[in-house]
Amino acid sequence: MVRRQEGRRAGRAPIVALDGTSAVPMYEQIYTAVRDQIVRGALRPGARLASTRTLASELAVSRFTVVSALERLLAEGYLTTRPGAGSYVAGVLPEDVMRPALRARGTGEAPAHAAAPSISGRGAALSAVVITGPRAEMGPRPFHPRRPALDVFPIRLWARLAARHWRAARPGDLDYGDPAGFMPLRRAIAEHIAVSRGVRCDPLQVIVTSGAQQAFDMLFRLLIDPGDAVWMEEPGYLDVRAALIGAGATVVPVAVDREGLDVTSGIARAPAARLAIVSPSHQYPMGATLSAPRRAALLDWARRAGAWIVEDDYDSHFRYRGRPVPALQAFDHDTAQHVAPRVVYVGTFSKTMFPALRLGFCVVPAGLVDAATNARAVASRNAPQADQAVLAAFIGDGHYDRHLRRARLVYAERYDAMRRAVARELCGLLDVSPAAAGTHLLAWFAPGTRQRAASLRYAPRIARACAEENLVVFPVSRYCLETPQRDGLVLGYGAVSPRQIASGAATLARVIERVR
Repeated sequence: MVRRQEGRRAGRAPIVALDGTSAVPMYEQIYTAVRDQIVRGALRPGARLASTRTLASELAVSRFTVVSALERLLAEGYLTTRPGAGSYVAGVLPEDVMRPALRARGTGEAPAHAAAPSISGRGAALSAVVITGPRAEMGPRPFHPRRPALDVFPIRLWARLAARHWRAARPGDLDYGDPAGFMPLRRAIAEHIAVSRGVRCDPLQVIVTSGAQQAFDMLFRLLIDPGDAVWMEEPGYLDVRAALIGAGATVVPVAVDREGLDVTSGIARAPAARLAIVSPSHQYPMGATLSAPRRAALLDWARRAGAWIVEDDYDSHFRYRGRPVPALQAFDHDTAQHVAPRVVYVGTFSKTMFPALRLGFCVVPAGLVDAATNARAVASRNAPQADQAVLAAFIGDGHYDRHLRRARLVYAERYDAMRRAVARELCGLLDVSPAAAGTHLLAWFAPGTRQRAASLRYAPRIARACAEENLVVFPVSRYCLETPQRDGLVLGYGAVSPRQIASGAATLARVIERVR
């Protein structure tokens, strides 16, 4: 109890650089430094300062020197005092009354005549790809795609594992970790994907990243040069497109149909591409699974062209109809002809567990381990050690597999609820493509709903109207580099209950009728 009270009462210690050789007295230097931080906003109104005893100890000066500086700040109106509680930054500063413009600049408002900062051409292209959707502060909204069932995750179990980790922690656990990741977690990941996805790798080939997005960004910078042609699925995942632009790639859109990426089309458009990024298990947003002939053709092209394949194993764990298809990486082994592996496998825990965890991984060929580890260190040194340790225990103790089984049942239930709601509320308005996995559906406008000439403007209008009704839907055209022949809507159901799905479908029907 005493410790909690001390933590609540602890104040901030301003950063003060004292010059013992200066003719300016020490108390004057302290006064000036603290006042400048208050005026700049580094010390916000209402912030409590550390005690004079603490400040004197940290600055290695007498307490009288600190008291002299603070008394002047108090007299000039920069500080206030509360009996028995210490000194606080004043809510209204002298500058607020005497020079209002100074405070306006301190809030980050630029003068009207200030020139806009310039960015590079690549930066402008990157800024044009908006990958973030509406935030979820108010909870999940129908029909936000790519959102997991957070209500299913065992939060209390995770909290117990985290507490267990910290109870046994040592000082060394607070240091930097291996950039490639916490070895117990790398072993747990390697064992899990070997059984669940058929991936063949040594734990040393597993590089832990801060989500799949960091893995894409790191790999693209590592494997391609600016200007290199890269195949990307069309329509395809916006986050991947942004990472490719960030790496300076020339993005070549390759059509996706019911069999997945059209390899023949890719060869025709860019036969000497340096890399292909594919999601063979469950393509987003089309939902296609790459067929066996096309898997073979893609691997054959990569070997002949000396190209890389980055496999995004999106939604592979959530197949609730039909048999799961092994990862493409599982087929990238030809020891008889001594062909070097060409596939880099990328996975994430954001969709299978919860996005705030920010942990993902990639599996690289043995020859890339050192380069990928160094690239990971350059990106952000290493992922948080404590989260990695807790996740390793979560997987190793069998909790991850149990969570996946439960989530798979929940998604199957929500998929059925989504199909029923669409049939009941949106019949004649939308035609939904059947799905066998994942957490979203693809809905096309029914014949006669709109003229084709206007349909490409129709879906974005519906998306904007849905936002006003607390729904989140995205047009298929949002994911296209080239103008598609037709447009539709991507409807996510993973994060919402069957009841929310039903009410959301009724609202969507009203929006479509109104926009018509």
